[in-house]
Amino acid sequence: MSLPEITQKLLAAKQEKKLSFADLEKVIGRDEVWIAALFYRQASASEEEAKLLVEALGLDNSYIKELTEYPIKGLGPVVPIDPLIYRFYEIMQVYGFPIKEVIQEKFGDGIMSAIDFTLDIEKEEDPKGDRVKIIMSGKFLPYKKW
Repeated sequence: MSLPEITQKLLAAKQEKKLSFADLEKVIGRDEVWIAALFYRQASASEEEAKLLVEALGLDNSYIKELTEYPIKGLGPVVPIDPLIYRFYEIMQVYGFPIKEVIQEKFGDGIMSAIDFTLDIEKEEDPKGDRVKIIMSGKFLPYKKW
């Protein structure tokens, strides 16, 4: 997958400044996952958020305009090849219908919003190998009848 030029520049500046997404969370006041999504152009910043980011990264203000533009979201129409991203695709292939069924048993016919949505990533230490804990929380949206 080829990364957009702005993503490459943001990641390089972040690495050069030795900052983590958690560090940037403290500067911008947004969640680290949202900031990472902004880097990959899956989210758009307000002008103030973009200014704080470029200042923290030591970049010039020319990046503000692109960071505030509406992004084109998604990976595209292909199966992801990155092993970590592919695992999420695989999880949905295997557990997508079971997850859907359990959600519908608990809430009824509807969907989980990906707009009114938060995502947190935590590290769980485990003697058998550390675990990745992903917490997704989306508003339930029932289908309407008309």
